[in-house]
Amino acid sequence: TTTAMLLRVAASRLASAAAAPAVRSVATPVLLGLRNQSTAALGEFAPDGPFETRLFINNEFVNASNGGTFPTVNPATEEVIADVQAADSADVDLAVAAARDAFDNGEWSSMDASGRRNLLLKLVDLVDQNAEYLTMLESLDNGKNGANPGAYGAAVDVFLVKECLSYYAGWADKCQGKTIPVNGGNLCYTRHEPVGVCAQIIPWNFPLLMLAWKLGPALATGCTTVVKTSEKTPLSALAFAKLIKEAGFPPGVVNILSGYGPDAGEPLALHDDVDKVAFTGSTAVGHKILRMSADSNMKKVTLELGGKSPLLVFPDADIDEAVAVADLGLFMNMGQACCASSRLFVHEDVYDEFVEKAAAKAAARTVADPHSPDCVQGPQVDQLQFDKIMGYINSGKDEGARLVTGGERVGDKGYFVAPTVFADVEDDMTIAREEIFGPVSSILKFSSTEEAIRRANDTVYGLAAGVVSRDVGTILSVANKLRAGTVWVNCWNALDTAAPFGGFKQSGLGRELGEYALENYTQVKTVVIPVDR
Repeated sequence: TTTAMLLRVAASRLASAAAAPAVRSVATPVLLGLRNQSTAALGEFAPDGPFETRLFINNEFVNASNGGTFPTVNPATEEVIADVQAADSADVDLAVAAARDAFDNGEWSSMDASGRRNLLLKLVDLVDQNAEYLTMLESLDNGKNGANPGAYGAAVDVFLVKECLSYYAGWADKCQGKTIPVNGGNLCYTRHEPVGVCAQIIPWNFPLLMLAWKLGPALATGCTTVVKTSEKTPLSALAFAKLIKEAGFPPGVVNILSGYGPDAGEPLALHDDVDKVAFTGSTAVGHKILRMSADSNMKKVTLELGGKSPLLVFPDADIDEAVAVADLGLFMNMGQACCASSRLFVHEDVYDEFVEKAAAKAAARTVADPHSPDCVQGPQVDQLQFDKIMGYINSGKDEGARLVTGGERVGDKGYFVAPTVFADVEDDMTIAREEIFGPVSSILKFSSTEEAIRRANDTVYGLAAGVVSRDVGTILSVANKLRAGTVWVNCWNALDTAAPFGGFKQSGLGRELGEYALENYTQVKTVVIPVDR
């Protein structure tokens, strides 16, 4: 599976680190063989803190202007971890002013591209040195597995953060224009210049990884940034800010604000001194971001939004492989992924076998505290998300879908939801139309290839899709006809920093990752010079 592949890659690249002990208690960090990092910049992790909770503006940690705070909650225990400073429009103004000054006048604006590369590589080293702390903090605040090295969890995210920043460090001195042969004997060339001050609004499901996806291309191209984190998971980005400062990034280049959308996100998206906004989150908020751009200075916008991604299982498929692909695609990260394979279209010839095996595999998933060494699935991120998911489960039951497994809360403390599988789902049911963002799988039956393609495309979303088949003709034909930004064949979540990721239709605008992401943070300038004067 993709998770196993990531774990093998991470383990091989960290092979020189000290081996993890054979027996571990629940409280012991277990991290893909990461080295002992007690002397790292962030120190040793302690579940009770203290944690950085202030805003990061102009390379300084400061309290919010209005003195307001909000609680961030451990989703496994429902207990408050810390009270975090809550930014408002006054703090947004300060952060944008710092970013503008750094872009227009500071050391950053005159730094060679190789200097930006070196700073990014220094940051990668610091993430590596502090990987244990970041992993455990992400697990605490978000609910990801933090202790089972054999399953996807926060340690994989931290590894991918390093991969992403390393990749974009390599691009920093390779963003170049063209020399163009034009009429009249003129010299014509283009420059790819940084777009300027960028607002970057990141989600709660992959806090550190989405931070890296945003910062990597922005910093490589020479932009400055104001990041607004989710109020559900603010802590890891603030710890990361300490590494930004230690790496030597000049003041104002990266600013990180915690707070609520209406109080901090909206003023940031409307700000007339912001040149570009990048947002990852719901399609509903994506619509608002576009309107805010139009209502302010028509700032450049890129959006990575929701999805209702179809996975098509054909009768020639290896059913065990198809079940594994579907299980990873839906249940990874507790189902809290925009590209989750939440609509499983299975051919009628193999439908019953698939349903039986999919339900058994889902039921076998271990739902546990994220710091337990046998955790495979942790809690949902908060009460709001938990209630939303349980509401969708009730909707599936009420509308006539067949509940095969799950459908209930696990335990009486924490936001744990049992892996849930519905069969005999119809296209017009709510669970087949709306993004659930939780561990709820919907299985639908189809009879012909044409029918499957038509029904798979019958959605406002177009983020991802998948095909499970052994027939090359079927694979190529179906992949070409699915309207989605990414199509995975006999796999799911096979993401790579070098490969672009983004959506068709209402799943977004622009692309994250790869060379394509650099286009989001640059603008092209044409220079024409007569050569005979």
